[in-house]
Amino acid sequence: MAGQRIGAHVDQQDPVAEATARGADLAQFFLGDPQGWKGPVVQYDGGPDALRAAATSAGIDLYIHAPYVLNVATTNNRIRIPSRKLLQQQVDAAAGIGAKALIVHGGHVLKADDPAAGFDNWRKCVERLEMKVPLLIENTAGGDNAMARMLERIAKLWEAIGSADGGDSVGLCLDTCHAHAAGEELGSLVDRARAVTGRVDLVHANDSRDPFGSGADRHTNLGTGSVGADNLVAVVRAAGTPVVVETPGGVEGQAADIAWLRDRGI
Repeated sequence: MAGQRIGAHVDQQDPVAEATARGADLAQFFLGDPQGWKGPVVQYDGGPDALRAAATSAGIDLYIHAPYVLNVATTNNRIRIPSRKLLQQQVDAAAGIGAKALIVHGGHVLKADDPAAGFDNWRKCVERLEMKVPLLIENTAGGDNAMARMLERIAKLWEAIGSADGGDSVGLCLDTCHAHAAGEELGSLVDRARAVTGRVDLVHANDSRDPFGSGADRHTNLGTGSVGADNLVAVVRAAGTPVVVETPGGVEGQAADIAWLRDRGI
């Protein structure tokens, strides 16, 4: 087996068992409702300490995905301020279970806003966060006012974050489906991403149900969509990072996708 660790986004009840069932090295999961504003909850029997111990014993790395509702970039105070609070709660909870990192979407600003306001809001957020685990910002598939859809925007986001205390604890999570849907060529994606951020920390390896540049965030199993096998492998191999599949099909579908990557020398 090659050196890269590969896993899947799984149910949060028992992520260690879910990873083991898939033959995975790592598990990514939510802590609570991904569409809600309530604080994080560890559903594993025995709580955070028991989950941390079980993962260590099984050799499974844990990654947490923040709720989708978070948007620390927005100029809407009723969204931005609760987002900052919830993000800190997620960081704290991720640290409590020994997670390797917390993944969060880049968010967006309102239609009439200058994107610069969103970049600066990210800077302020990072400066105020107690960064107990690395925070990985994920590129997104669509949205004209998204902070992290295209590399041009990601470059400006990183410029803002780089000026913040704690900015060196912020990394990049590259999603292959999102990049393809956004209209970014995958063959050179990792090199171009590193040119503007200096790093790639995690890859979400997902095929896309929709065509290049569609803006649609619809994942499908590896080798069955429009991304192309060569492009998928190129991104994963060039990144050399841990890999998460966020694909359908439960244990069977995701185990097949993990095997698909390993069969190609990942």
